Amino acid sequence: MLRAFLLQASWNYEKLQNLGFLFVMAPALRWLFREDELTRAFARHLEKFNTHPYLAGPILGVSLALEEKEKRGEEDLVGVEGFKEMTMAPYGAMGDSFFWGALRPLAAVFSLFFAVRGSLWAPVVFLVGFNLPHLWCRVVWFWQGYRKGLEMVQVIQRFQLPDLAIRLKEMTVVLLGGISAYLVFLLTSWEEIPPAWGFLAVPLVCAGVFLVRRGFSPLSLLVSVTLAVFLCVGL
Repeated sequence: MLRAFLLQASWNYEKLQNLGFLFVMAPALRWLFREDELTRAFARHLEKFNTHPYLAGPILGVSLALEEKEKRGEEDLVGVEGFKEMTMAPYGAMGDSFFWGALRPLAAVFSLFFAVRGSLWAPVVFLVGFNLPHLWCRVVWFWQGYRKGLEMVQVIQRFQLPDLAIRLKEMTVVLLGGISAYLVFLLTSWEEIPPAWGFLAVPLVCAGVFLVRRGFSPLSLLVSVTLAVFLCVGL
């Protein structure tokens, strides 16, 4: 399990993470197999492999369980090579969407609430908010994969990571809106402008959402609003 943190220590253009995967599996394979069997076991894990590093834990755990069954001569619905080929691409896509596209931005936005107030806890909040969930996934799902075997696929499915990623992204957008409103409030206070003027942005936002839904380009809208703001500031 500790070696799983070094999965990406060795990459190659042809088979990507296969050397890292074999490095993780090597101690268990040496314990299970001897001589010719060990050579064949090593060869099984030199095939192409690439997935999200945070979701490699359950694949590694299940692979260990399947290798033990191979040693005992038991057959399962799918062999270790088939299982790896079946799961690495979906887990890679889910991991990119959830960890990189949803969890990391959300942790960054949480840290911004501390940063805008000048708190030195901001980087700590980001590191804790991002690392605790992914460390839990890497460690706990590794052991569950080893204990549950192929049933681990259903365990991962129950978490519905793609849907959860969408919810986290929506939460990030809401929090960004809250931070923007708070910054506007601070700016009006510093400039001695009544904060109620900030509510003038509400119809502009609603109009922007309406235009985007009607097919107006978000980039063009952003450029137009930016020019309008600079024009107002210049006047």
